[in-house]
Amino acid sequence: MTTPAPAFQTDDVAAKFASYPATARQMLLIIRTWVFELASENADVGTLSESLKWGEPAWRPKSGVGTTIRADWKDKSPDCVKIFFDCKTDLIDRTRSLLSADLDCEGNRAIVLPLDRPLPEGAVKTALGWALCYHRDRKLRQA
Repeated sequence: MTTPAPAFQTDDVAAKFASYPATARQMLLIIRTWVFELASENADVGTLSESLKWGEPAWRPKSGVGTTIRADWKDKSPDCVKIFFDCKTDLIDRTRSLLSADLDCEGNRAIVLPLDRPLPEGAVKTALGWALCYHRDRKLRQA
């Protein structure tokens, strides 16, 4: 069972979520809940910092452990929400090669989630988990 996400950390983030159309807001709230849930299951991630980055809701794990995750809905792509990762990571390449049966990617920074389909929970959580521990795991692989 999914644990509810904590209250929004800033009024700006709460206002951003309130501004979304209902279907997009619901999907983004689920993604937000999963991010907090995954972070709480891994002590290395630490307390997430929630803010707006480039006007998009963003969650940053403890420095040196993971990379920032952003998620947003935009007027110019009204039929989907997107999860964004730092383009300097290999997260989208990894997602494309290992999770392409369940997730569509755009360029080297976004997972595209159509609003008219159920969220592929396992695949999305896998990608989010990779991001939350990206730097820690990369150091372990290089050791």
